[in-house]
Amino acid sequence: MNHRHHYRVEVSWTGNRGSGTDGYGHYGRDHLIRVPGKPALAGSADAAFRGDATRHNPEDLLLAALSACHMLSYLHMATVAGVVVMAYTDAAEGTLVTEGDGGRFTEVVLRPVVTISASGDPVKAETAHETAHHACFIANSVNFPVRCEPRIVVSSD
Repeated sequence: MNHRHHYRVEVSWTGNRGSGTDGYGHYGRDHLIRVPGKPALAGSADAAFRGDATRHNPEDLLLAALSACHMLSYLHMATVAGVVVMAYTDAAEGTLVTEGDGGRFTEVVLRPVVTISASGDPVKAETAHETAHHACFIANSVNFPVRCEPRIVVSSD
């Protein structure tokens, strides 16, 4: 059975320095990202594109969405497989290429380090990553490869 889920976000440009967009270098790329009922995120362009490096940029947010979605899918699949996850961290990386006025991501690599309980099965823990990848809503929505290079650590306690 299919279920529809709808999401809302508001993005407001806050980079008008007094003269709008009367010149490429005259306006800021700053903006606020608001999701109803949640704290606002301060956004900008990447510093390479004249943005504020101290703010979140769309590329960071896409990478974070892919990483978080995989993690949440993985935690579910690990639980279903009987694997007790004690800790999970990911050092995800994405590659963006620009051409002319545009660009696109060519790949994202997720590198989760998952610590499982001492009684856990590392093979099941590894297999749950493949299942999670196919279940991840965000990975299923992008048109570039998302690879997962997990490392499984068995807890010593």
